[in-house]
Amino acid sequence: MKGKPIHYMAIYGTALLSLCLLIGIFVGKLLGILIGVNTNVGGVGIAMILLIFLSERLQKSGRLEPPSERGIIFWSAIYIPIVVAMAASQNVLAAIKGGPLALVAGTASVLVCFALVPLISRIGETSSTPDSEL
Repeated sequence: MKGKPIHYMAIYGTALLSLCLLIGIFVGKLLGILIGVNTNVGGVGIAMILLIFLSERLQKSGRLEPPSERGIIFWSAIYIPIVVAMAASQNVLAAIKGGPLALVAGTASVLVCFALVPLISRIGETSSTPDSEL
């Protein structure tokens, strides 16, 4: 572990998660302003995607140590209930009454997520294949 105690590595994992969350909240708020709703639009989801890509990139480059990786996995698992709680707190009825844009945006985001599943699966398969099998 290159001389760093384990608890420092866990803090680095938490710091990466926090950075992704701050960027996601900022981008979500910016998207909300751009479309004129003055609210956070998908900030937590953006943060989750950013965390997945950054942690994958750090793993491939060998810069993510196992204690940091375990910390990221723990906090990533905590994210799911947070997203559910945030979605439950949204006023879905008001969004639907507000116009078809909410329905179009929701449907489009679900379709994009479905379309990305095979791509993300392929990325996971290539990263888990040992070099001797290539």
